[in-house]
Amino acid sequence: MSDTLVKVYSTDPVVARALAIVAHPDDIDFGMAGTIATLTRDGVEVSYCLVTSGDAGGDASTHTREERSAIREAEQTAAARAVGVTHLTFLRWPDGQVEPTLELRKAISRVIRQRRPDLVLTQNPERNFERIYASHPDHMAAGEATLRAVYPDARNPHAFPELLEEGLAPHAVPLVWVGGTTTPNLVVDITDTFEDKIAALRSHVSQVGDREDLEDTMRAWAGANAQVAGLATDRLGETFRAIDTA
Repeated sequence: MSDTLVKVYSTDPVVARALAIVAHPDDIDFGMAGTIATLTRDGVEVSYCLVTSGDAGGDASTHTREERSAIREAEQTAAARAVGVTHLTFLRWPDGQVEPTLELRKAISRVIRQRRPDLVLTQNPERNFERIYASHPDHMAAGEATLRAVYPDARNPHAFPELLEEGLAPHAVPLVWVGGTTTPNLVVDITDTFEDKIAALRSHVSQVGDREDLEDTMRAWAGANAQVAGLATDRLGETFRAIDTA
């Protein structure tokens, strides 16, 4: 993937609270659920922020957008429980129409100030020309809006003064992990939490309920990820670009 030195995650006592911010229900579970389960096992309090409720997901669905949103929020809530997460925020932006606007930056900054995480996990804002499916516009927009909220918005008392009026003091996030990057510098060994990841994914019945190849595909991806850090061939991993944002 790159010549960047890739480290393997080990428990960091400095990280007590983490916040995962993504575009759609199931994005966390495909990209980082094994990592989330690893963090919660380490005693980290993890929260989720979903920009949309996936109301445009499921090409064959005949539900209304409102019905689909309700189904997918319920699925994501169940998936979160499978990896030890019980606090979720749904911003309910229209699925397929996410842009890194000031309004979205404010909404994400609000959640950051509420949850006050030591670590934010989010999606890659850069397009991957080798794998077009890795570059859904909503994913890139959610990642970009999150990074802009981390710096400078959430920590700047002069950004969105209405948040101060809500009683939300500025918060500086010291660390961000960006998933889906082609230049990873961190691998989280998820061998011991892989089954939790699969359980979380299988909660998304409307999206992957008919996928018999789900576990094999995830195992192949995770095996390749583990090799990025030179882990043993029987290990599984998820990759990130860790960014110091202190």
